[in-house]
Amino acid sequence: MVKTVVLSTLVASIVMASPLMKQAKDAGLVAIPADAKELRKLVDDKRNPMTEAKIELGKKLYFEPRLSKSGLISCNSCHSLGTAGVDGLSAAIGHKWTANPHHLNSPTVYNAVFAGSQFWDGRDPDLEKQAQGPVLAPPEMAATREHVVEVVNSMPEYVAEFKTAYGKKVKIDYATITKTIGNFERTLVTPAPFDKFLNGDEKALSSAQKEGLKTFIDKGCATCHTGIALGGSMQAFAITGKYKYADIGDFKGDKNGLVKVPTLRNITQTRPYFHNGAIWTMKEAIQEMGRIQLGQTITDKEAASIEVFFTSLDGEKPEVIFPMLPASTNKTPLPNIK
Repeated sequence: MVKTVVLSTLVASIVMASPLMKQAKDAGLVAIPADAKELRKLVDDKRNPMTEAKIELGKKLYFEPRLSKSGLISCNSCHSLGTAGVDGLSAAIGHKWTANPHHLNSPTVYNAVFAGSQFWDGRDPDLEKQAQGPVLAPPEMAATREHVVEVVNSMPEYVAEFKTAYGKKVKIDYATITKTIGNFERTLVTPAPFDKFLNGDEKALSSAQKEGLKTFIDKGCATCHTGIALGGSMQAFAITGKYKYADIGDFKGDKNGLVKVPTLRNITQTRPYFHNGAIWTMKEAIQEMGRIQLGQTITDKEAASIEVFFTSLDGEKPEVIFPMLPASTNKTPLPNIK
């Protein structure tokens, strides 16, 4: 009886490994692990291991507007967890209603932990380092390190939470504050039907989604949109043609002209598309990528098929309850909108 069960299980697993699953995996597409412990190990930061205390504190700081100079802008302002981790604008808006000077839009924070680098020019290697930038950028949160440290240390509740998270001798400096935000951001993972499919569930995708996945692979899209994030690496941009909206903003990529490949997870919810947010429809985005990256025409039918596949990347977002933040004290810096 035991042998029969084992044999049946083995046969089932072989049957479920369909040609399309194999093709997807051979193309470099990787599923988010179904096992919670395996996922936690994958997203954890060995330099600053995730704990529930750090994650909860990081969540508060992610939503904390008083870290900004104006007292109005938080990480969630541009990376809204209620709207797929983006703000839905072509160019991010920051301090004093300033648009990003390079006309760059806000990438989603969901699944950012799977990216090989952060920012459109890939200048930072991880979420912890990335969290340091926008807080200090004049067009974004416009704060200083000293301001951020003073804000956090002015509130006894925050001080107590840092001691709980890191020990009584913790130094609540800028690096510790921002790496705590990164600890929380590592939890923002959205497993989708696509992952169930790659993990062996043949029925997780509809026939139309499977057809779209095959089209996606056959057209060469997985050349750049690969790995767990279906993106996240640095690649040359506009290889086979000039991007039709290249003149919107002055962004040219990193020093080598490389641009970070955006994740395709939840892509149906994160428009506008491209680094400068110049394209608002999925069809145009798909066809423009085919023209300038692959040197080929993607037909309306093919674009529609790929778009259907993208719906299988709409993932289940973790429940995030807006935290109640500590009350300001007489030592808390006053808002400054100038």
